Amino acid sequence: MQADKRARFDNYVVGSANRLAVAAAHAVADAPGAVYNPLFIYSSSGLGKTHLTHAIANQATSRHPDMSIEYVPLEDFVEQLHAAIATGEMDRFKQRYGRVDVLLIDDLQFLTGRRETQSELLRLLNSLQGGKRQIVMTSDRPPTEIADVDERLIQKLSGGLIVDIGPPDYETRVAILRAKCDEKGVSFEPGVIEELARVEFSNVRELQGALNRLAAAQVVDGTLTPSQVAGLVGAPAPAPAGSPSAAKQDEFFSFLTDMASAVAAQIEPWKVRVGEAVAFWNGEGFRTGPLERLMLEKNPPANWEALVRGFAQAVEQLRELEQQVCTVDPGLGGTEMFRDPERLSEAAAFVERALAGAVPPAGPQAAFARRAFEESPSNQMAVRAADAVIAEPGHRYNPLFLAGPSGVGKTHLLNAIGNELARGGGANFRVACVGAQLFIDELIAALQDGTIDRFRARYRAADALLIDDVQFVGGKERTQDELFHVFNHFHSAGKQLVFVSDVPPKQIEGLEERLRSRFEGGLVAELSAPDRTLREKLFGRFLADARVPTTPELLAYLAERSATSVRELIGTVHRICAAADSAGAPLTLPIARQTLEPASATATTPPTSVRQAADSFFLDDEKIVWEWPDASGRLVEELR
Repeated sequence: MQADKRARFDNYVVGSANRLAVAAAHAVADAPGAVYNPLFIYSSSGLGKTHLTHAIANQATSRHPDMSIEYVPLEDFVEQLHAAIATGEMDRFKQRYGRVDVLLIDDLQFLTGRRETQSELLRLLNSLQGGKRQIVMTSDRPPTEIADVDERLIQKLSGGLIVDIGPPDYETRVAILRAKCDEKGVSFEPGVIEELARVEFSNVRELQGALNRLAAAQVVDGTLTPSQVAGLVGAPAPAPAGSPSAAKQDEFFSFLTDMASAVAAQIEPWKVRVGEAVAFWNGEGFRTGPLERLMLEKNPPANWEALVRGFAQAVEQLRELEQQVCTVDPGLGGTEMFRDPERLSEAAAFVERALAGAVPPAGPQAAFARRAFEESPSNQMAVRAADAVIAEPGHRYNPLFLAGPSGVGKTHLLNAIGNELARGGGANFRVACVGAQLFIDELIAALQDGTIDRFRARYRAADALLIDDVQFVGGKERTQDELFHVFNHFHSAGKQLVFVSDVPPKQIEGLEERLRSRFEGGLVAELSAPDRTLREKLFGRFLADARVPTTPELLAYLAERSATSVRELIGTVHRICAAADSAGAPLTLPIARQTLEPASATATTPPTSVRQAADSFFLDDEKIVWEWPDASGRLVEELR
């Protein structure tokens, strides 16, 4: 099961109740199998443990694209296990999970009473841990409180790191509410969000539900005031001091205080302070190398407090620098440089260059490799031209214009060219690879901010410029004017230009003749819908990537089916793999045929003897019934 791409660390609000869990999750996502294995996260329902699990999967995927990462709720795991037992496919079931690099299992509390599942899970955990592969599990209670579970499995679950997520405090509730308001595009009068955050909900889902009620009420009744919040969400009156509910409110903080006291009794106080700083800044997503090295000291340095404060100041400077660079290009923010205080001087120099227009737009996407782009007669000319450009950038086919319908691989080939140019040009060779819409948006922003000179300098700073979906510049006079000057700069300097469009230059509506002639002055290479040869190659690659065994007959059958795009082929692979998984059987030609060809509604052809007997009866001259279009026609026939 795929992780929810919307669940990420950057949209997970961190507070005192979940900071340790988030820090541990970050560490696991960055280095799967190296720390906290297994990681066990537990909390009451609705406090974000599933979100955190998906965030681990998404970040681990982005950091380690070659790893096999599997997220599965326990109920789905149980169903798959039962299906494998029923169909005699246990070996395949074990092979499937045995090759996973990161396994994330949700809702482990449902293990209660399922002895067979517990045995198989214990075997699987032993296998994964033996191979240094990561395991992450969640539950609504700690392992020791899951009833009727094998003691060996309890020990295994408890052998890594167990962290809990508590109810969010007031500040965290405010942060969550503000983030949700930004996400939904909802705004309230000052004080409304803060008043809602004062209500102590048992989980984040209830908090979001209350926010939805306020948003709906505001649509119906108009602007809300803080005094209306309690009545709309049904908030109870504040509990008096000393009451049981007031005592319960402080229970979590008392627990933290007790824990801190216990730790302080065993560890030197200065190391406790530094450790808290490490946990906090890790939870915020920053590298903490200087603080971690500080904790290795046997004796406290005389200036250890100044070092901790200096680290915090460096983080604030990084945040300010990131905000500045995002005014140039939001894509320049969010990099590792702005998450490591030891790279502060590097980040400052980078931002200075960006503000001066010396940092070109973002480069190509690394996931699109040239070796992964299959060649066939349907795209051969474009591929050969791309290889020529990679071999001699700026000399042959400048510009190279790739045209073809959606989904035939133009964007893949464009980014593959960019990656090869960057690799072949060395560390100082800068490739800008952007979409035409981004070019247009940046131009508009530069015109509004009065930074058009910086805009021009940014694009001219690149050594190669690749623009996707260039058909979108049609009809936009100012954009075409800027693109015309950028084109002339690159071409006269011998820098490579590559453009991609869904139609050839002659068919781009609203394109000025001066740009059209320049686009056609290099080479226009078209890509068409995948032919049979390409379909067979791609089906073989996609199924191999999914680790699904194939046969020549299966590939031949799939390749015979016409398709208008590569995306259609990917969809076909997903369909047949899903059908095989639901059947609990390997993918075979009959399963693929049954999935892709709807069952025929025609009846079975009767034997020849039956047809002959039927013909002799129904074709008797006295028994033929003619169907006339109207009553008058039938009357004429009767009167003859």
